[in-house]
Amino acid sequence: MRHRELITLVASGILLVITVHIYSLLFVPASTDTTPRIVNIPTGVSFRVVTNILIKKGIIRDSRGLDLLAWLTGSYRSVKAGEYELSPSMSAYQVLNILVKGRVKEYVITFPEGYNIKEMARTLASKGLVDEKEFITKAGDRKFARSLGLPGPTFEGYLFPDTYRFTRNMGVEEIIRKMTERFKTIYDEKFQSLARKRGMTTKEVITLASIIEKEAGSRREMRDISAVFHNRLKRGYRLESDPTVIYGISGFDGNLTRKHLRTWTPYNTYLIYGLPPGPIASPGKTAIEAALNPSPTDYLYFVSKNDGTHHFSRTLREHNMAVERYQKSLLKR
Repeated sequence: MRHRELITLVASGILLVITVHIYSLLFVPASTDTTPRIVNIPTGVSFRVVTNILIKKGIIRDSRGLDLLAWLTGSYRSVKAGEYELSPSMSAYQVLNILVKGRVKEYVITFPEGYNIKEMARTLASKGLVDEKEFITKAGDRKFARSLGLPGPTFEGYLFPDTYRFTRNMGVEEIIRKMTERFKTIYDEKFQSLARKRGMTTKEVITLASIIEKEAGSRREMRDISAVFHNRLKRGYRLESDPTVIYGISGFDGNLTRKHLRTWTPYNTYLIYGLPPGPIASPGKTAIEAALNPSPTDYLYFVSKNDGTHHFSRTLREHNMAVERYQKSLLKR
């Protein structure tokens, strides 16, 4: 009887040791260090390569825990490639769960209203998410824009300014698609119906909204600025908008001169009549609303008061007086 009890006791002890060991392999992290580490899992690599990468990064101590867990769950071929943010404080169970579900690292990127394609490309490239030149080229692809149902001529104006979550394995096209999908949810049937009532195309609306976005220092003034442009278009006046001139200048250095205003480009609204060929930036929802719903005023001019607001005028004489008052220095020749 004592012999049997001893065998049972030893067996129980061995089972307990094995259980504790297995529990340790699966659920006890490599360390208490919670510092996140970036781990890249290449496409098509074996599970052995995955565990070696994790060991080198210090995420796990050895491969036994992950091997056992992968065997128990049949996950040897279920690990998703990509960039992950892991820490040594995670257990083998937590690590494998993240890899199998493909919970790759996300980069939160915010594009302010009024950003253009080049500024967006620069922002994305600074996070290593795209090649800057490749993004600019793709965002200027007329055929690609048309394939997504956009009027073009490029994606300028249709990459909606918002906060996004991107991953490093997303390509340029996928990022552009995501941003244009957001645009389409904002520029909905309500906006399209208003545009039809005004006799405006989508491109005309977004082009005008982009100019309003760049001109306005305050959202409260957007409808008044819109009224100025609508009134000028109706009367056959040139828009004479500085931001459009700047957009058409290659390598603009921040100093707008009289020479710039006198140099023809398709975007120089001091020289051309009507709207420029397309948007000059990505307008926000408020600017789009303003483009379709100008204030009921007869303003024809506005000038910056150098405090983020503008003085609006109905006559050229009044406008010239405002320019004299608020703009002390003339443009350099």
